[in-house]
Amino acid sequence: MVKSELMKYSCPLGKAMSALGSKWKPIIVLVIKDRKLRFGELAVRINVISRKVLTDQLKEMQNDGLIIREEFKELPPRVEYSLTEKGLALLPILYLLEEWEAKFDNKEVQYDKNCNVLDNKMKKAAEA
Repeated sequence: MVKSELMKYSCPLGKAMSALGSKWKPIIVLVIKDRKLRFGELAVRINVISRKVLTDQLKEMQNDGLIIREEFKELPPRVEYSLTEKGLALLPILYLLEEWEAKFDNKEVQYDKNCNVLDNKMKKAAEA
């Protein structure tokens, strides 16, 4: 279902899913947390997302009132992103989702702190 279709629904869940309706937005919220990050820092921390998709997601999140884009008039240009009160309120919900997944997670598959699947060699290296 596309975002415009979700926005037709006036129920709170429909609006919430519209604001967070991509796989990247919750990840972006969790990466920013309670700090300010520049675009390049976000791109490095979420290195599996293209810069175009990251830019598009940040614009949508700004329009949805989840993030603040602060532009500094200096050379070179600097832009910082931080969460709004609405965005910060998502953090406990996303942490609960992480706990929920961990509870029912397939224990045979192991992940590192960046959610990358570890094979046995990588798992041993990560534990060292």
